[in-house]
Amino acid sequence: MTNPSRNWIANLPKDRLIGEFSVWSADLLRLADDLARVDPYVDVLHVDVADGHFAPAMLFFPDLVAGIRKISSRPIHVHLMAADNILLSQIEQFADAGSDLISIHLENEAVADAALDLLDRRGVAAGMVLKVETPVSQAAKYVPRLDFLTLLGTAIGVKGQGLDEKAGDRLREAKHLIDTSGATHRIVLAADGGIREHTVPLLRQAGAETVVLGSLAFNAPSLQERMAWLHAL
Repeated sequence: MTNPSRNWIANLPKDRLIGEFSVWSADLLRLADDLARVDPYVDVLHVDVADGHFAPAMLFFPDLVAGIRKISSRPIHVHLMAADNILLSQIEQFADAGSDLISIHLENEAVADAALDLLDRRGVAAGMVLKVETPVSQAAKYVPRLDFLTLLGTAIGVKGQGLDEKAGDRLREAKHLIDTSGATHRIVLAADGGIREHTVPLLRQAGAETVVLGSLAFNAPSLQERMAWLHAL
């Protein structure tokens, strides 16, 4: 039986890069206005959530996601960076807030199966994220249960870093895992971190179906031109 939470993922563009925009790079003081400004170009809204322990940053919270849900019909992807002992409760809270997709970390392996079970019960699409230093091969056993597989190209929780030199090879390895997983549903391969004009073509060539756009989108002189360039890759 097809999981209803995957229906919107099956309908995401397949002939171009998916436009996944990071809310962290929006104007947070005028968030509603900024999201309305970029709405014509967004396929997925990306919300980073960090507890200050798993990742050094502290952001964002369920009420913010609930607020975004009220003003946007775009799918909301929550990237959850939380310690094992609070991960399940965080999933519940962000599911209640209206998330369409919640990605946990492979590094949450002690509770990963329980987390994926919970997402399935809640009817929320499931994703998994790998830190730069985590071997891609460790994700193999989870891939058939996923809807998104995201590889970080920079150290977690810090803006403005350069792309790790192994990012392309890691994406190619992840694509092979997806292609050989035996899954009958679509699994989207995503790249997050180090997203710049000169890195996006490399990530696309390595198999990325979406890149998480921060300042490259929100600070673009012309978002229409920037997205036309992105879609042409």
